[in-house]
Amino acid sequence: MKNFQFLSTLFLGFLLFVSCKSVETSADGIYGAGVSNPASAVSFTEVYAQLDSADSMNVTMKGKVESVCQTKGCWMNLVDPSGASDGEIFVQFFDYGFFMPKDLSGSEVIIEGKAYTQETTVEELRHYAEDEGQSEEEIAAITEPLFEKKFMATGVQVVK
Repeated sequence: MKNFQFLSTLFLGFLLFVSCKSVETSADGIYGAGVSNPASAVSFTEVYAQLDSADSMNVTMKGKVESVCQTKGCWMNLVDPSGASDGEIFVQFFDYGFFMPKDLSGSEVIIEGKAYTQETTVEELRHYAEDEGQSEEEIAAITEPLFEKKFMATGVQVVK
């Protein structure tokens, strides 16, 4: 009986170890499913402009990380690395299957997934502002929903 309990405990411990995944470290800079063809990445500016007329598109895109959720890395804002565009795209990660390092701001990344436009409610905007560490006054000043450009990433690769 003791052997069975020991083996059961050992097996459960092994399952726990195997099922836990790192949320903030990646030795190779690849997160989620990765990017299938980084060389095919289109510019931030091109995707941002296409979302003015398209509801959504599956795409691989290159951008610069402006900010990352400081709670657990569950979202990030991307901007144009060249500075030619002043827009931003809000990025989340498919099924919350992976998260980004909180200190990734300023890095260039290639992301793969679905770009789309969607209204973000006041409640969501306030939640994201809180995640970003904004003051109570800044959060209270958010009173209108925002129709914004978004991206649901299946994979991210940090450009070295």
